[in-house]
Amino acid sequence: MNKDSLLSEIQVKGLRSSGAGGQNVNKVASKIELSFNVRESLGLTGEEKNRILEKLASRLTREDVLILQSDTTRSQHKNKKLGIERFFTILENALKVPKKRKKTKPGPGAIRKRLKAKKISAEKKSHRQKPDFPTE
Repeated sequence: MNKDSLLSEIQVKGLRSSGAGGQNVNKVASKIELSFNVRESLGLTGEEKNRILEKLASRLTREDVLILQSDTTRSQHKNKKLGIERFFTILENALKVPKKRKKTKPGPGAIRKRLKAKKISAEKKSHRQKPDFPTE
């Protein structure tokens, strides 16, 4: 993943933000919308593109474009910075390869502990039954 190349491929658009802010909201486009086309990216290898398309399938449009919006602050520059940071965080998380799980067997101490608990439980249940008195 080449961050500089990806940064040049991001399209940034300023939008009017919603919420509190008075007249500032009506005049200034402080909300930022980042869009990034995964398929046409030159900063990603084919393998990385496939992993991103698979992991972020629910966040992508039909054209395989990732769209992020940022309207946390009233400043367009801060929103742009936050949006780009979030973009790279999302990509890095999507590209992480999970470790393979190694199958293990329970240790002898764990087996003893489980059998002891099982025996105590069985004893508890046997004490719940009506006593069997000998009949003469």
